Amino acid sequence: MPCGISLTLPALLVLWFASTRVELVNEVYSIPAADWKYLDVDLRQQPVSVDCEFQALAEDARVRVGLIRRENLRGLRRGRERFLHATELASRGSFHYTVREPGEYAVVVDNRSDQRPRSVQLRVSLDFALDVRYLSRQRQLAVILISFAVFFGIVTYSARKLLRAVKNAPWL
Repeated sequence: MPCGISLTLPALLVLWFASTRVELVNEVYSIPAADWKYLDVDLRQQPVSVDCEFQALAEDARVRVGLIRRENLRGLRRGRERFLHATELASRGSFHYTVREPGEYAVVVDNRSDQRPRSVQLRVSLDFALDVRYLSRQRQLAVILISFAVFFGIVTYSARKLLRAVKNAPWL
């Protein structure tokens, strides 16, 4: 049994490390009344998908969550909103936005429409598996045919060696 575990654990670790999804945060934030908070998101690779889910812990709470370039946070302080993507005012919601340019971004939790502080469960993750490419049909067929040829070549070679060994066996 220990042998099975030692073989399974490395395989699971390889799959875990090969994941293209990274969770940045999964926490509860306290947002002051008539104010907002933000989470820095530095994106050095492109393209990347920003996935965000939120839920206010009070049913009557209405907040908005959005993605903004960090340089536009000053404008947000002055009331000029330049969100790349934002949700509607709601007690829960999510968004999915693909960022094509590397840079400094921020996920903003906006509670400016409410006169009470709110607690919000925020989950932000990044998915880097956007640049997936596939082979053309002709190349797919070529790979399949070459694989079959190599496989049957190995099987034929092994069968011949085994048959010779059985014919020359001293016990026969």
